[in-house]
Amino acid sequence: MRILVTGGAGFIGSHYVRSLLLGSLPGYEDVRLTVLDKLTYAGNLANLAPVDGHPGYTFVHGDVTDARLLADVVPGHDAVVNFAAESHVDRSITGAGDFVTTNVLGTQRILQAALEGGTGTVVQVSTDEVYGSIEEGAWDEDEPLLPNSPYSAAKAGGDLLCRAYHRTHGLDVRVTRCSNNYGPYQYPEKLIPLFVTNLLDGRKVPLYGDGLNVRDWLHVDDHCRGVQTVLEKGSPGEVYNIGGGVELTNRELTGRLLTALGRGWEEVEPVADRLGHDRRYSVDWSKVRGLGYEPRVGFEEGLAGVVRWYRDNPEWWRPLRERAS
Repeated sequence: MRILVTGGAGFIGSHYVRSLLLGSLPGYEDVRLTVLDKLTYAGNLANLAPVDGHPGYTFVHGDVTDARLLADVVPGHDAVVNFAAESHVDRSITGAGDFVTTNVLGTQRILQAALEGGTGTVVQVSTDEVYGSIEEGAWDEDEPLLPNSPYSAAKAGGDLLCRAYHRTHGLDVRVTRCSNNYGPYQYPEKLIPLFVTNLLDGRKVPLYGDGLNVRDWLHVDDHCRGVQTVLEKGSPGEVYNIGGGVELTNRELTGRLLTALGRGWEEVEPVADRLGHDRRYSVDWSKVRGLGYEPRVGFEEGLAGVVRWYRDNPEWWRPLRERAS
C-alpha cells in the first residue's frame, strides 16, 4: 500500500508516520509512505529522524497549495491522509490568512489532485472545534458546523469541500474530527507542552480567564490509531469523531501538571481570556467505536509519559522556544 501523508512532519502527522513504519500499527510492514511537508515553524524533520533511512519512507519538501507539485506527487498513491494545517487558535486570531490558505485552499488542491490522479481514498484530519461550543452533552457527526475562531472556521471550510468533492465527483473522502491531542513531539505553543516546558525552565504558566474551559484529551497514539481505523474500515463520504474520553477543565489540567512537576499554584499567572474562547468541547465517538476503535492510553499514564519525554528531550524543544522568542 502506498500512502501520501501531507503535513507529515508536524506533531500528529509524524506520529502517524512513525507508527506505521516502526510497527506500532501492525499489518503494514510493506507500506510505502511519502511525506509532503512545507516545513513551516511547526514542521520539523527532527520529528521524522527515527524513520530516516527506512526503505518505506520518502520525503518531499513542498506546499499543499502547489497544484503542480501535487499533480506530480499524488498519482500512484492508494490513499492520502491530510494532516497539513495551520492549527494554533491564538495565531489564527492575529493572522487568519495563512489558515484560510492552508486549511481551505490546500484541502481543495489535495482533493483535486486525488480526483485527477486516481487516488482511491482521502482521509481529511479535522477537529472537534468546527462544531463550536457545547454546554452539555456531546456532539455527534450530524451536528451543524458553528465554528467560532478563524482556525476552526478554516477547518470547517476544508471539511465542507470534502463533502462537496464526495457528493459532486464521487471521490472517496472520509473526515475525522478529533478532540485535543497531547503527546511527545508537540510544538511547545500548545497548552500541555507550553506548561511543561515553562515549568522545566522555571517560568510561570499562563492560565486563560477563570480556567474553567473544558476539553476532552486524546493521546496522539490513540488518535493515529483512530485515523488508521477510518482509513481501513470507514465509509466514503462519512465523518467520524475521535475522542479520548477524558474531560478536564484547564484549571484541573494545570493542577495535574503542577503536581507532576512538583510545583505549586504560585507558578500560575492568570491572563486575559482568549477572544471568542469556546467554553466546552465534547464529542460522541460511538460511530468510530463501531469500527473497532477504542482509546488505549490512560490519561495518567499518557500525561506522565509526556512530562518524562519533555524532561528527557530538551535538545528537541529548547531550540524551538529560542527561535520563537
